Amino acid sequence: MTSLKAIIDGLEAVDGGWRGAIPATWLQGRTAYGGLSSALALAVAQRSDDDLPPLRSAQVAFVGPLAGAVTIRAQRLRRGRNAAWVQADVESEAGLGLRATFVFMREQESRIDHAVGKAPDFPAPHAATETFFGLPAVPFTQNFEFVDRRDAAVGPAEWLRWTRLRERDGLDPTVELIAIADCLPPAALKLLGGHAPVSSLTWQIDLLATPGTDDGWYLLHTDTDHARHGASSQRMGVWNRSGTPMATQMQSVAVFG
Repeated sequence: MTSLKAIIDGLEAVDGGWRGAIPATWLQGRTAYGGLSSALALAVAQRSDDDLPPLRSAQVAFVGPLAGAVTIRAQRLRRGRNAAWVQADVESEAGLGLRATFVFMREQESRIDHAVGKAPDFPAPHAATETFFGLPAVPFTQNFEFVDRRDAAVGPAEWLRWTRLRERDGLDPTVELIAIADCLPPAALKLLGGHAPVSSLTWQIDLLATPGTDDGWYLLHTDTDHARHGASSQRMGVWNRSGTPMATQMQSVAVFG
């Protein structure tokens, strides 16, 4: 398998962007796993400007399939005193596959300190915890290690799993988190009771804290709150191994089944 870091390190500068390749081991059907293509877009966005603040939010549109050779371009939309907006596009021979808007923002002094939503009650992995490496039929999942949650413990359209990248050394922590955060299957698939073609349409992720965890483990939660007429809306969360909330997310998914 080719690691995420190897893919990023292999990007070559071309006129107006960066050229790289998405290996078959990172595919989800006929397109790249969305967390990978989003992580590549972020890596190039980080290179597009000097001294960017930490990533605060990302809005991603999965426009079309991405596979094989890709070109990634990033441009500044606006940069203020405290925040910067950067757009990144990922294209392949099939055309535009992904467009992302990243918002980078410095921490500000504030009288507000409010947070709700504790981490789900799911014991953190330890040395004796049984793990697995995803489904061989879904190539990108082989790049991750999982701890499964029994279906009886969660809702009928809900997933809850500890997840980490198998190869993560040397990665930027924020790029690592983006690569992991989209890793669970669409929760609406549980309502079908089996596999069906799916396609992520849009994804918004808001970072709540500086990314970081012990031994690479993040707890991912996905819960579909509406699925009808081939479209599903799901809310998602990420916590680190200490139970600190890392990100909140929302995703729109087409379900063909």
